[in-house]
Amino acid sequence: MLIRQMELGFDSNRECPPVTRRQRRLSRACWWFARMRQVVDHAMEWPAAPAPRPEQTCFPNAFREPALSPVPQVRR
Repeated sequence: MLIRQMELGFDSNRECPPVTRRQRRLSRACWWFARMRQVVDHAMEWPAAPAPRPEQTCFPNAFREPALSPVPQVRR
């Protein structure tokens, strides 16, 4: 059993150039657009959809004669 405390150190000897935020963003964007191009290149060709059935729209009271509204009478 280990009784003493373990130490976790960061290897400071390793040289890792700092990547700027812009470079990370650009690399992610390049990856994304490359992936989207790949998806488009491998897309299936679908047959065109058949024409829809004709639709008959019924407007209620469309063929009624317009009713003449009575002229309001003014009381004197």
